[in-house]
Amino acid sequence: MGNRLSKIYTRTGDNGTTGLGDGSRIEKDSPRVEAMGCVDELNAALGVLLAETLPEQITQSLTQIQHDLFDLGSEISIPGYQRLQTSRVAALEQTLDKLNADLEPLKEFILPGGTRAAALCHQARTICRRAERVLLSLHREQVTSDAALPYLNRLSDLLFVMARHLNHTAGRADILWQNQARILKINITID
Repeated sequence: MGNRLSKIYTRTGDNGTTGLGDGSRIEKDSPRVEAMGCVDELNAALGVLLAETLPEQITQSLTQIQHDLFDLGSEISIPGYQRLQTSRVAALEQTLDKLNADLEPLKEFILPGGTRAAALCHQARTICRRAERVLLSLHREQVTSDAALPYLNRLSDLLFVMARHLNHTAGRADILWQNQARILKINITID
């Protein structure tokens, strides 16, 4: 493969437009570019997470997900193009089920946190949810691939379970949300 980028700056975007994968130009604040940006931000957040020391299974899974997100970004950058396969959604579900198998069922909401890796996983999850919302807005205007929205939906679920799994493996308990109304009732009863 030859050099794709021999020069990083082109000045072609100085007027507020950017080039899509099909060669057309579009405004940088369009829903399509916003969706590409959110997916790119999610991929970067996973890169930060991968800079942590992680179990090998998590590292392999996240690395594959980064490739999937690049495929999704290419879909978004070329209207009508489909690259991300629905089989990748099923693969996320398999990983999710495997990681969730050793975790206690949740009876309360949990707060993001615990280990640094788990906190970064939660941060990536929230970026994933935003990417999903932005992609849905684009989908309403211009149909996206069949796998795109289910993939992001499942990925956010997986990142939630990964965060819990990372805390569990590190011997850290989930940080349970304390319902303030319940705490107030307990305090009143005690007084």
